[in-house]
Amino acid sequence: MNRLMFRVGFLGIAVLAAAVALAHDAPGAQVDPVKVVTAQALPNVPGQTLTAMTVDVPPGDASPPHHHAGFVFAYVLMGTIESQLNDEPAKRFAKGESWVEPPGTLHTRFTNPSKTEPARILAVFIAPDDHELTKLLT
Repeated sequence: MNRLMFRVGFLGIAVLAAAVALAHDAPGAQVDPVKVVTAQALPNVPGQTLTAMTVDVPPGDASPPHHHAGFVFAYVLMGTIESQLNDEPAKRFAKGESWVEPPGTLHTRFTNPSKTEPARILAVFIAPDDHELTKLLT
């Protein structure tokens, strides 16, 4: 059974590289479905970094509730994502749709509701330098 979990680390001296550990059918196989596209300090906003990454979400996978540092823009590149922020109703976003997460938002639900189709998002963070981009609530 696949399972999507977020872990956070740093990319060079910039901000992070969030990693998602994904177990595959092969024993011991690990794949990192998070790919950092760019991480750049914002010269016009000292102390802030823009980080863009793609996140692949296998069918049926979900992450536990979590917070993100700073502001997040998410755009669905492929498939469908179900997302719930704070205590608002969960919403489904298809390819070409997007949502934003203001600072301090609780990302209550993040899942690929399909049993057969993978999903992929582009997540763009504007967050303080040297902050964890994703903090799981356990």
